[in-house]
Amino acid sequence: MKVAVLSLGGTIASSGTGGVTPRLSADDLVAAVPHLRDVAVLETATVRQVPSGDLTLTDVAELAVEIGRRLAGGADGIVITQGTDTIEETAFALDLLLPGPQPVVVTGAMRNPTLPGADGPANLLAAVQVAACPQAARMGVLVVANDEIHAARFVRKTATSSPAAFRSSSLGPVGWVVEGRPHIALPVPPPAIGELPVPGTIPPVALLTSAIGDDARLVPELERLGYGGLVVAGFGGGHVPGAVAPALTDLATRLPVVLASRTGSGELLRETYGFPGAERDLLAHGLISAGFLDGPKARVLLSLLLAGGADIGRVREAFGRAARTRPSP
Repeated sequence: MKVAVLSLGGTIASSGTGGVTPRLSADDLVAAVPHLRDVAVLETATVRQVPSGDLTLTDVAELAVEIGRRLAGGADGIVITQGTDTIEETAFALDLLLPGPQPVVVTGAMRNPTLPGADGPANLLAAVQVAACPQAARMGVLVVANDEIHAARFVRKTATSSPAAFRSSSLGPVGWVVEGRPHIALPVPPPAIGELPVPGTIPPVALLTSAIGDDARLVPELERLGYGGLVVAGFGGGHVPGAVAPALTDLATRLPVVLASRTGSGELLRETYGFPGAERDLLAHGLISAGFLDGPKARVLLSLLLAGGADIGRVREAFGRAARTRPSP
């Protein structure tokens, strides 16, 4: 098996004093884990050397092209190392852009290499083991951390510093790694949306989170500022303050406005609450349900759809298909 390890920087690649920064290359990361050579034949490349908060969707699109090139060149699997802050967004974007079927695994570290108990080497080893596992094929992009295997569509970073920061609240991990052996307990299909084209220019999409006492002053400004769409992370099952609802429904007549939940777990409601600003009201007035996607992932999907020239009808159809994604029996 041949696995390509592509590094983007982040905590796993950070060193220094007085505040660590990404400095270690992909070669450095692999050299620190000699057992990797017992798992697969490795090739390495340092694609970016940045904190994960500095990555953009354009970077991810370029990474998707590089992954395609590596797979076409004979790699059996891919491992991406990066900072953990945006792993959930990077992994989901790759999930939408890559056709598969080869395993693509994203990993990182919560503790940098200068700290006792740094988790980067163990996470990298587990990620390569998963990428070299035939059972990990045809499952879309996976995230491996703390010996757990998560589907990119469901995983979220849920803690600031814990090595167990990554959770898939709606589903749980799809597998785990024990004694160097990956176990896939819950196979998941590739995204039901289908492969999206690798974009050129990606239009800006805003993400607004509802809060108590929120008003509507920001919403009318988005169109003037050049945003191509909006994702609203509403309360609970998909609610906003009643005073905000008219501005959102007005904007939805001209731009795609996607409604998600700020809770980060569970599927958006559709038919339960009927007050102004509730999910029935908003969906009836043109907002688009994000289904089980949280705000950041809904923003990734909307951004890539708009980059491909999708109109509001195509956006609505794609989010409807995304909501039908289910694990395999």
